Amino acid sequence: MKSSKPVRTTTISTRTTAPAATKRGAVSAELFGKENFKWMLIGVAVLILGFLLMAGGGTDDPNVFNRDEVYSTRRITIAPIIILIGLAIEIYAIFRQPKSTPSAE
Repeated sequence: MKSSKPVRTTTISTRTTAPAATKRGAVSAELFGKENFKWMLIGVAVLILGFLLMAGGGTDDPNVFNRDEVYSTRRITIAPIIILIGLAIEIYAIFRQPKSTPSAE
């Protein structure tokens, strides 16, 4: 017969992880520079302009449908193009790398 004692196993860990190196006086670099924020604000302004151009076309009377105002070139063509331009500006602002300054060596 087998004994009813539990088998004792030992696990040996061979992986060690080093603690993250931190410096108390280290200066953290900002994610975006000043120019990036300027481009982001320009992009937001262009987006707002596009949405304002797309807005409107409603009437006070729900029984009246003004096809020319709802399906105007401004709302169907120009405003979406301006919104896409605003989104492209935002993408440019996010991916734009700051200009590196030459280091004095």
